[in-house]
Amino acid sequence: SFDETVEAHFRLGVDVRHADQIVRGTTILPHGTGKDVRVAVFAEGDKAREAQEAGADLVGSDDLAKQVQEGVFSFDIAIATPDMMGTVGKLGRILGPRGLMPNPKSGTVTFDIEKAVKDAKAGKVEYRTDRSGIIHLSVGRKSFSEQQLVENYGAVLDEIVRAKPAVAKGKYIRSIHLASTMGPGIKVDPARTRDLMEE
Repeated sequence: SFDETVEAHFRLGVDVRHADQIVRGTTILPHGTGKDVRVAVFAEGDKAREAQEAGADLVGSDDLAKQVQEGVFSFDIAIATPDMMGTVGKLGRILGPRGLMPNPKSGTVTFDIEKAVKDAKAGKVEYRTDRSGIIHLSVGRKSFSEQQLVENYGAVLDEIVRAKPAVAKGKYIRSIHLASTMGPGIKVDPARTRDLMEE
């Protein structure tokens, strides 16, 4: 049977027309996302070996870039060493719209390839506010235990609270909805969430 994704939607009191009110970052879900994440690494030499040893699914440089240009690729996260960004930068119009472009802010442009690959495999998720000031994030699968979902959701909530822009005015977390792929959304009271964690 289809193991539905459970998603959390946070409506934030930020004005995303101002760059300093865009909320973005990454966090690691304690119980992962429940899906096998395919990781591609753009690197050469020692860094390519490091990527392979860390468990990357695809490792390459110009050859991997060529696959992407030809549209023959399947990965969920792309990581690159800074010296490869000249090559990877040319793939922006293909990777960008799919949310796959490596980015130093999210830790996917780095020389610490081993950490980046292991984080990606462990359930690291990226988030950013959309045009309406909403963050959409997967917090696991329907098959997860209630405890696993609560702990993943708690990690995400803590991270979003921590990422609050200094300039944001008024109520920060306006509303939270949880939903599975096929199911209806459930409204969650942000004030009661803490009690749920402590029960």
